[in-house]
Amino acid sequence: MLPLLILTPVQKEVMVMQREEFFKKELVAELRRVERYVREESDIEKKIYFFSAAYGITGRSMRYAFSKDILLADFVLQTTYNLLLDRLNRIRSGEGTVEITEKHFDILCNSLKELARRIEDGKSIEEPLKDILTVGFSVTGPGNYLRIKGELRL
Repeated sequence: MLPLLILTPVQKEVMVMQREEFFKKELVAELRRVERYVREESDIEKKIYFFSAAYGITGRSMRYAFSKDILLADFVLQTTYNLLLDRLNRIRSGEGTVEITEKHFDILCNSLKELARRIEDGKSIEEPLKDILTVGFSVTGPGNYLRIKGELRL
């Protein structure tokens, strides 16, 4: 029989902090990797595929070291992925009114890079998430219309 390990509250807190730091480092590294893959890829379908790994790592990280910020990031990243995928499918079916351009991916990449930096530095992640979600919204009909009118700027 294994001996029962009894931890003091301080020891438990240290273990939680170590676990959170480990997953924060993994999250930052993966977001940077995703940014690099998306930036280097030329095919739109593959760019979107690589982008999906961003919400993959937020989901995994959150299950081991929950954070409301990472929950928000996960929601924004997954929503943006779904909007991009929906637009790609519409383009494939012949609907060409709204395009996905390289500018969309430049902003996504810059925002992923900034998101990783802010997570690493313990700063607010609100601005890069706003930029990521704005890219996703801009490939919808209403978002594209607002972009054409000049009210939504990428």
